[in-house]
Order: sequence, then C-alpha cells, then structure tokens
Amino acid sequence: MTEVVVIGGGPAGLSAALFTAKNGLETTVFDTDGTWMHKAHLFNYPGIGSVDGSNLLDTMREQVDDFGVDRNQGVKVTDVAATDDGFEVTTEEDSHDASYVVLATGANRDLAEGLECAFTDEEIVDVDVTMETSVEDVYATGGMVRAEEWQAVISAGDGAAAALNILTKEKGEHYHDFDVPSDAEAVFGSMIDEE
Repeated sequence: MTEVVVIGGGPAGLSAALFTAKNGLETTVFDTDGTWMHKAHLFNYPGIGSVDGSNLLDTMREQVDDFGVDRNQGVKVTDVAATDDGFEVTTEEDSHDASYVVLATGANRDLAEGLECAFTDEEIVDVDVTMETSVEDVYATGGMVRAEEWQAVISAGDGAAAALNILTKEKGEHYHDFDVPSDAEAVFGSMIDEE
C-alpha cells in the first residue's frame, strides 16, 4: 500500500511529497500539470532572486524524483474514497490504496467535497494548523484552503506542514525535519559546497 498519495504537483504538493519521501514514507504524486506556476515569475520566494515558475517546478520535480517519489505526470485523479484501511484513490486508468491523502489541487475543491470535508463560510476547505481536514488523514493545502492568499511560498509551507503532521503520526512523536551539514554530506557527498 502506498502510504501517502499527493494529488497535485504545484509547490504545495511537491513540498509535501519531498518531506514524506525524504523521511522514508512511500509517496505517490498525481499531477495534471495545471498549476498556476506556469504563469508565474517569482521575485518573492525566499532564497531565490528571480526564477520562472516552470523552472522552479522542474527543480522541485527533480528533488522529489531524487527521493524516490512515484510521480505520475499527466494523470488525473477522478475520485478519492474512504475505505476500512485508509483511502482508495482512483485515476482514469486504475486505483491506488493510501493511508494518507494530501489534496493540493489549487482552487479546485471537488475531491474535498467528494470526501465530505468541512468547508468554511468562505467556501474554502476547513483545516487546522497542520492542514488536516475534518476527515482524519486527509490534508488540504494551498489555494484549497485560502480565499485569496495564493503564493507559492505559502503553498509550499502548507505542504510541509501536512507532511510533518503525517510524519508525526507515523513516528509516534512530534517530528522535525531539520537538516545539518552532516546530513547534506550523507545525502549528497562531495556535491555539497565546502564553504
């Protein structure tokens, strides 16, 4: 069984996938590539002076691929349903089992409605600080949970918050993903800067 299914491949979805896969959870991403990032040029993303949105996505995709995410580009999820053991995620061609689902589909909230997630008076998905919805083990991120605050850096943070909560549940204690130089050395070896 896939432990985490992420639906959406923008900054929120890829951030969630990066954190879960990097920390040992089997992670699958379904991405129709309909993200607004292809229309963006970022001057407001911390740590990046200026980057085309599509180029940032390419880098994020390479990162998740490097950590073993099963990334399904161009595959649309048509339904998510609760089962006795978690969730069944259905695409146009097959289905996948998951323990956790991260919804990162921008302003499209159809899958959250299908799962009967609670919504706010502003008609956005109601989540707590960890991005968990009213349906246990289903998370909503980015444009799904914000009326107008559609920023790549906010969405990436939402994805990270969802992933850290999933990791906390899986590991049985509050989980942090805080790397130090020796971690980089272990992962990247001689590729890291020696500054």
